Amino acid sequence: MSPLARHYARFRVAERLLLTGHSHQAWPDVARDGQLEAFDDAAREVDEKWGRALARAERVRDGFRTLLADPGGEIALGGSTHELVLRFLSALDLRRRRRLVTTDGEFHTLRRQLARLGEDWLEVEVVPARPVDTLAERLAARAGDPTAAVLVSAVLYEDARIVPGLGGLAEACAARGVELLVDAYHALGAIPFPLPAMGLGSAWIVGGGYKYLQLGEGNCFLRLPPHARALRPAITGWYAEFDALADAARPGLVPYGRGAAAFAGSTYDPTSHYRAARVMDFFGEQGLTPEALRASYRRQLALLAARFDALGLDEAVVTRDRDTSLDRLGAFLALDSPHAAALQRALAARGVLADSRGRHLRLGPAPYLDDAQLEAAVARLGEAARELRAGP
Repeated sequence: MSPLARHYARFRVAERLLLTGHSHQAWPDVARDGQLEAFDDAAREVDEKWGRALARAERVRDGFRTLLADPGGEIALGGSTHELVLRFLSALDLRRRRRLVTTDGEFHTLRRQLARLGEDWLEVEVVPARPVDTLAERLAARAGDPTAAVLVSAVLYEDARIVPGLGGLAEACAARGVELLVDAYHALGAIPFPLPAMGLGSAWIVGGGYKYLQLGEGNCFLRLPPHARALRPAITGWYAEFDALADAARPGLVPYGRGAAAFAGSTYDPTSHYRAARVMDFFGEQGLTPEALRASYRRQLALLAARFDALGLDEAVVTRDRDTSLDRLGAFLALDSPHAAALQRALAARGVLADSRGRHLRLGPAPYLDDAQLEAAVARLGEAARELRAGP
């Protein structure tokens, strides 16, 4: 049993084969303590609970700042990346610059919303995500006038490929007055993501803790670059006015706080932040730093890949990209199969929880799983694949 597993007793991680690490990771038991604390504070303080709740929110901001190596960063919080992306888009000068550039490898948050905006409202150019090695360079080439923003993932959600060259893309965008928004959801907790070292100080970063950070739902963030401090998003909640209450009234002009305060939402359920604050403290206590997590995932991916290769399965049923080094992947192994969904169902019937996207069967390890669990999961995949190959 993994030494960490005892801290996840409620999720029974030692008894289950949870290869859902790229989607919904198990929560440590302290997450429950955070949820109960939120209830107790509300019961005791009633409407006066908000001072305590906002302190938890600030702890969450500090946690994201640490992960980004951005100690002074302006961090807006939200229940989903979608609401934060909408606020970001609404702060752009889309009347003058009506073009957005993105890729065909984005998660549904961007894919769907940008596709809809492209139908009736804006010009949206979709650049092929593959080959990923040249993606940043190709996006930079398209980031000219009248582009308002480039929106791209740091790690592609379908196959875990790390997108290189984002620092150069940020530099190109900044030189042309184009905003760059990087979706770091599949990066944070999977790979170190220090903004200064990566040359991403001028970029907007969006992400959340539902996946590798084990924070659960409702814990998303938008990191603002320094030059965004005076922006006023058109999609705005009343919390964005808190820091402007002492300002002199300006008739006809909606007031905003400065920086991240301008991108605040409205009344929300603070339970998510109580839970996240406890989990972030737990990560610190257990030494689950980005570097330690990266080393753990690299070792687990190598084990999964080696055990899969040893199965010798028919590549017409399921295979993997062996041309891409595991060092260039995030924290899950994507297998290619025309039967990905059927294999996922067959694995579930054998007690292995994974998921699929199109042709990709995704195996997501986690630091609370041990080697024997990963080996057992791959062995059951072999059974499922051979049964599928044999047919009825």
